Amino acid sequence: MTDQKNPLGLKKIHHVEFYVGNAKQAEFYYRKAFGFSRLAYSGLETGNRETASYVVRQSRAAFVLTTPLSGEHAGSEHIRQHGDGVYDIAFQVEDADFAFAEAVRRGAQSAIEPYDMTDENGSVRRAAIRTYGDTIHSFISYNNNNGHNYSGVFLPGFTEQQIAGEDVGIVLVDHMVGNVELGKMETWCNYYRDVMGFERYITFDDEDISTEYSALMSIVMSDGGHNIKFPINEPAEGKRKSQIQEYLDYYKTPGVQHVALLCKDIISTVGKLQANGVDFLRVPDSYYAEIPARIGEIDENIEDLKRLGILVDRDEEGYLLQIFSKNTQDRPTVFFEILQRKGCKGFGKGNFKALFVSIEEEQAKRGNL
Repeated sequence: MTDQKNPLGLKKIHHVEFYVGNAKQAEFYYRKAFGFSRLAYSGLETGNRETASYVVRQSRAAFVLTTPLSGEHAGSEHIRQHGDGVYDIAFQVEDADFAFAEAVRRGAQSAIEPYDMTDENGSVRRAAIRTYGDTIHSFISYNNNNGHNYSGVFLPGFTEQQIAGEDVGIVLVDHMVGNVELGKMETWCNYYRDVMGFERYITFDDEDISTEYSALMSIVMSDGGHNIKFPINEPAEGKRKSQIQEYLDYYKTPGVQHVALLCKDIISTVGKLQANGVDFLRVPDSYYAEIPARIGEIDENIEDLKRLGILVDRDEEGYLLQIFSKNTQDRPTVFFEILQRKGCKGFGKGNFKALFVSIEEEQAKRGNL
C-alpha cells in the first residue's frame, strides 16, 4: 500500500553526484572554496577500476565528485557532451526495490536495475531511474526487508578519507533547478507528479520572470512535506536568447542549472565564500535603497547586504536572503545559490528582474545574449 503523498517512500536527498573532468581538482575546489570536508574516496587504491570519486560533505549537504578512468566509461561521454555537471540526484528511500518498481510502474524509465552494493561494512540496496536529459535519480536504502544494513562512512566501495575543510555554514541542499527545452516544462512537471507524487508548489510565468530582452517560465515541484523541491524552467519567447537557452546550448541537453544551498547566517557564509574566491553576481547599488519600502523591516544591516551583494525578498510568511554564484566551470551552465530562510517558503520572486538583468550582463560579456 502506497502513501499518495509519498508513493515511492522518499526520505531525503542522500547526495548529489557530479561527473567532472578532474575529480581530484574538483574536490580541492569544493573544499577550499565552498568549505566542504572530504569524507571518503573510491578509486584504483580501493579496487575501483572504473572511476575516481571523492565524497565531500558540509553538515547535511553531500556531493560525490566522479571522474571516469577510461574514455569508454559512460561518464566520459557525459563530460564530453555537458562539461562538469550533475549526473545523479540520489534519494534515500525506505526500500530501493519498492521505490524502483513503483516508479517504473508509474511511468519512469529504468536506468539501473536494483542491486546490492557490498563491502566489509555491510550492504546497501541501490537502483535508479531516468529524469530530464542525462540526469538520473538513484534510490538508496539501508534497511529493507532483506536486512540490508551498512556501518561504513558513506556507501560500499568508499573508504574513509577525512580531510577537514573550513566550514562556511552551509547546512543542506534546499532545492535544485532543472532547465528543459521550450514546451517541455509541463511534461517534466507531470513526470514528477505522476511518478514521484510531487505537487505543484509555486508557478512563475514570463510576466514574473522577464526583462527587456528575455524571459523564462518556471514551476516548482515539491514532495508532500516540502523537503524536496525541484523547480523546472523552460525558456520563453523574447527579443534575445534567455539564460535557459544559453544553458541548453552549452549543456547540450536538459540538466541541473543550479544547486541551492541553505545556510543559517548568510552574511557570515557569503563573507567566507567571497574571501575564498567564489565569484557572485551583483545587482546595481540602487537595489538596496529600495529594500525598506519593498521588504519592510529586516534583522540584517542593509549596508552589509549591499557590500556582499545579497538580495532580499518577502512573502506572507517571512523573508529570505539569497545570492547566486557565477558559473563554477568554464561553460555557462551550472552555478550555486546560497540562501537563508526567515519564514519565507518562496524562491525570491521579487528579485527575479534585478537578478536577470545582471545575468544578461554576464551573457553579453560572453557574446551569448
